[in-house]
Amino acid sequence: MTKTRSLKIGEHLINDDSDCYVIAEIGNNHQGSVDVCKEMFVAAKKAGADAVKLQKRDNKTLYTSEAYNKPYENRNSFGATYGEHREFLEFGFQEYIELKKFADEQKIDFFATAFDIPSANFLKEVGVPAYKIASGDLKTIPLLKHIAGFGKPILMSTGGGTLEDIKRAYDAIMPINNQLCIMQCTGGYPPAWDELNLRVISTLQKNFPGIVTGFSSHDSGIAMAIAGYMLGARVVEKHFTLNRATKGTDHAFSLEPVGLTKMVRDLRRLKVALGDGNKAMFPSEEAPITKMGKSLVANSDLQAGHVLTREDIGMKSPGGGIPPYDFENVIGKELIENVIEDQQFSISGFK
Repeated sequence: MTKTRSLKIGEHLINDDSDCYVIAEIGNNHQGSVDVCKEMFVAAKKAGADAVKLQKRDNKTLYTSEAYNKPYENRNSFGATYGEHREFLEFGFQEYIELKKFADEQKIDFFATAFDIPSANFLKEVGVPAYKIASGDLKTIPLLKHIAGFGKPILMSTGGGTLEDIKRAYDAIMPINNQLCIMQCTGGYPPAWDELNLRVISTLQKNFPGIVTGFSSHDSGIAMAIAGYMLGARVVEKHFTLNRATKGTDHAFSLEPVGLTKMVRDLRRLKVALGDGNKAMFPSEEAPITKMGKSLVANSDLQAGHVLTREDIGMKSPGGGIPPYDFENVIGKELIENVIEDQQFSISGFK
């Protein structure tokens, strides 16, 4: 028997029967501005997203000195070195508290990716309802165990990983905290279409039957999220921006508000459109199906007492009378009343 897959983030219950939980991944697309970030929260909420997500790094402990001090002068840089660039984009504690309060007012979930243990502790103090694990930390078992100990839902991306890597992370987290979502992800920015490997979603469901699955989509379109939901993903994360031409590395493959709105719209429609699997006629079908359908009619004027032959019976639109599947059953029936050419036969008109 398949285990029940269920996860609750904030007020959202996520399971096989639920709508897709949509995360607008802001990352650092706010460009270091709290006001821009708030504007993005509002736009994401208006588009129908369930959550907004940032990225939190303790840069000086996260990177080696060489990586931190490496020159980083390009069109997307916000500093002369990579460390300066990252620090410019980083929000502090008071800014996170302000943003959390604003997100609460907008009634949208707010959390972040924790790239290191100090950042995880930082987010715990902020009071986020969930934690995201980046693909690059799928193998960082000490970090995974540390975050698991907080007792909050964990959404774990798997870009660049193998099934063995995922199993190792799963085995590390689950004894501590079973509130886990495993997300298919391809770590390219953006990946080629033939690298998305959406069928991995089904592989994850087979190998981790009690776990909610998701899709962290780095492609620039909206259709793959729909395919992901059909394959069983109940969490979808998409990078989000107000303008794809904005300075920064992630904007080009992010969705703008119109794109996010359409993706959420289609996901919500899909959930309803899947139906219950029982084939039946809907009220909207009755008139057109009657108009296009056929009934058994008289091929010529016939008198009462006439015994019907195959040649007497035609099949013509509209429907609503005796259906054509009863053709053979009508042959040999005796009429108890006159009928005219093209008149529909009726059961009450037979002896």
